[in-house]
Amino acid sequence: MRYPIQSALLVLALGLSACNVSGVPAAVAGPPGPAGAQGNTGNTGNTGNTGNAGNTGDTGATGNQGNTGNTGATGATGNRGSSGDTTIVVKP
Repeated sequence: MRYPIQSALLVLALGLSACNVSGVPAAVAGPPGPAGAQGNTGNTGNTGNTGNAGNTGDTGATGNQGNTGNTGATGATGNRGSSGDTTIVVKP
């Protein structure tokens, strides 16, 4: 025989399967055990979505009147007048 140990184990296993006896009474169930411990707290939820943009605010009040502007620069000098006619006075 080539594999004597393996063959013996096979015969033993097949032989034990034929020895099932169903006349043995089943064990009686005992009383229920105590309640289990409370489970762990669940994970924190995800952050909520960002809210929508708010409405545009009301128009502000009209501003105060500005300060009076600075005095303007002095105007340029006028052109020189033309010379008048010469009057010759003759005395009597």
